[in-house]
Amino acid sequence: MTRCYFDHNATTPVSPEVFEAMAPLLREDFGNASSIHHYGQRAKRHLESARRQVAGLIHAQPQEIVFLSGGTEADNLAVFGTVRNAARAARHVITTAIEHPAVLGACAQLEREGVEVTRVAVSAEGVVDPEAIRRALRPETVLVSVMHANNELGTVQPIGEIARVAREAGVAFHSDGVQALGKIPVDVAALGVDLYSVSGHKVYAPKGEGALFVRRGTAIGSVQFGGHHERDRRPGTENVPGAVALGRAAEWLAENQDAEAERLRALRDGLERALLDRVPACGVNGAGAPRTPNTSNMYFDGIAGEALVIALDLKGFAVSGGAACSSGAVEPSHVLTAIGLSPERARSSIRFSLGRLNTAGQVEALVEAVAGAVERLRRVSPVGRDRA
Repeated sequence: MTRCYFDHNATTPVSPEVFEAMAPLLREDFGNASSIHHYGQRAKRHLESARRQVAGLIHAQPQEIVFLSGGTEADNLAVFGTVRNAARAARHVITTAIEHPAVLGACAQLEREGVEVTRVAVSAEGVVDPEAIRRALRPETVLVSVMHANNELGTVQPIGEIARVAREAGVAFHSDGVQALGKIPVDVAALGVDLYSVSGHKVYAPKGEGALFVRRGTAIGSVQFGGHHERDRRPGTENVPGAVALGRAAEWLAENQDAEAERLRALRDGLERALLDRVPACGVNGAGAPRTPNTSNMYFDGIAGEALVIALDLKGFAVSGGAACSSGAVEPSHVLTAIGLSPERARSSIRFSLGRLNTAGQVEALVEAVAGAVERLRRVSPVGRDRA
């Protein structure tokens, strides 16, 4: 059976160029970047080169890049590092109802520590209104955190406008850019963000490496303690192979991102048109909003999305019922219910996220598989029989 991977928002394979760049760091240049001898200094040069590559992709300064273990740690450092470093009187955070659990979970912990959190609602298309952020501001607000692109819907938030609102209020602004990097252009200088999280395994680098952009002058404290690595932002021996991998992925994106985005947009749009034409009682969640070019979240009324995911896997197609970090959850997606979907429709939704592995032929085969699986599931499902 030929298998086709349509779950690139969950993770991506390591690309050939990234693997090639990373391999020597595991074999020859294995030194500790903090060591002053030959091996350590070679590792240090590789680390700083990677820092320049990541900074270049997002239009930052190299010294504003902090290497971490991934997007979750980057989000946690941004949220906890900002709030716990603030004056005790500044104890209010604003975020949205559709954030990744890395942000929502951090905010829930802050609430247990006595910090007040406002979760701003989004529109039916999954977009937050910058004026809603403005209305939520208080004198004691210390941080606003709004993701750049949603992991389930692909909807892109008006980050530049929200950043202006936060800046006018003198409040730090963080954006989780894990699902935006590599899919849409990211210019942290133009956006005006103070903190911006990215993750390697979403852009064809390995798992276990990410970065946080910290604008120069942004007040942020440490949340881990030990050595003085990463300008005292993140102690511990740096993962130099991982940083080099992320740097090489960033370099590839700087050269190829625009063309790849257009290719994926054409494939994604073709997939949606074909399914809307072939399959009754289905639709695209968040279709009215700007979206990342590779992501489609669709509902298929009358069936369980989990059953469709399994049926497609048996046919050789990997898709997702939502966020991979939420797999196994019995509750419907918090993102889909936040945009107004009923629990039943939220549970009938699945996500297709395309990437470098996908071709037009694979999309055509996926359409056939989805159409056939939905028809079969509706015949045997009690919900499907009720629909009929």
